[in-house]
Amino acid sequence: MSIDLKPVDLKQGKWLNEPKTWTIENNELTVTTDKARDFWRETFYGFVRDSGHFYGFSTGNNFTAQLRVKGQFHELYDQAGLMVRIDESHWIKVGVEFTDGERYFSSVLTNPTSDWNVAQPFDNLEDFYIRVTVSKGSIRVQSSSDAKLWHLARLAPFPQADNYLVGPMTCTPEREGLTSTFSEFELGPAMTKDLHDRT
Repeated sequence: MSIDLKPVDLKQGKWLNEPKTWTIENNELTVTTDKARDFWRETFYGFVRDSGHFYGFSTGNNFTAQLRVKGQFHELYDQAGLMVRIDESHWIKVGVEFTDGERYFSSVLTNPTSDWNVAQPFDNLEDFYIRVTVSKGSIRVQSSSDAKLWHLARLAPFPQADNYLVGPMTCTPEREGLTSTFSEFELGPAMTKDLHDRT
């Protein structure tokens, strides 16, 4: 079954919470976080934060997006990856997050309160790929170290909408100065691969 993704011109995105320092060169976005930036809603901690850096692109109601992420994550809650967003209380962020002294592949689904899931699918979590597919009220999240073999990271219900924003995301709730690079961003119709097809 097919997957038909096309490169996205990174110059066409729009910021939510634009950082002070960012550049686009050779269709790579490099971002350095401002201080105390985060996305979270209520669960366990009680607070609401919608201050993380998100560089979004509008897309339709069924799509697949793929992104390469590079960063040196070494402070508590350092994170970078991909966000899919409807509004401030309906979104998902997926990527790497540093917690308990290690890097994890992390996902936070908010609808309208946040959950948190972590895993370690492979060793190299400083240079990795993310793929998300939104289709018919569900979201499929995959991770890869080489964009060839894909690990299922999450399958979850996700609110249906006429369109979504999707793109790079980064946060540093406890500090500032994490620099991450986002590249090979591709977008297309929702892929039709079998759930257990890892290619």
